Amino acid sequence: MSSLADKGLNISKNAFFNFMISKASGLMKKPVKIGLLLTTAYEKLQDANSSESGLDQLKDIMFRFIRLVKAYYNGTYRQVNTKSMLLGIAVLLYIVTPLDIVPDFIPILGFADDLSLMAWFINAFQEELHKFQVWEESSVAVGHS
Repeated sequence: MSSLADKGLNISKNAFFNFMISKASGLMKKPVKIGLLLTTAYEKLQDANSSESGLDQLKDIMFRFIRLVKAYYNGTYRQVNTKSMLLGIAVLLYIVTPLDIVPDFIPILGFADDLSLMAWFINAFQEELHKFQVWEESSVAVGHS
């Protein structure tokens, strides 16, 4: 996955992604719009069908990030770095934007840049995502007691 993450790193440095970061910064102050973004990102990830097991792993981790953002905005989970939230929201914006570096309507290639950016985000912020996973699992265990 490192070559995919390397491609995502390159995408994270381009002007379009910087534009997504600025949009994410504004969105972070608008919980209702964050909710709409999460719903749209979830639906797009749900629709991404592939027989590649790597894609399923990326999707599972991005679904975890979506749950992290929901928990952050409903106040149940706040142990996340603001920069991680900002970049993660920018990644979600990039994913849901149909016209990005490689437009999504181009078969296979259209989702490749989205996958690369997800791989970069997951690679760069695995500690934050792991902390949330541990919190989430312990919350579920406590809730079922």
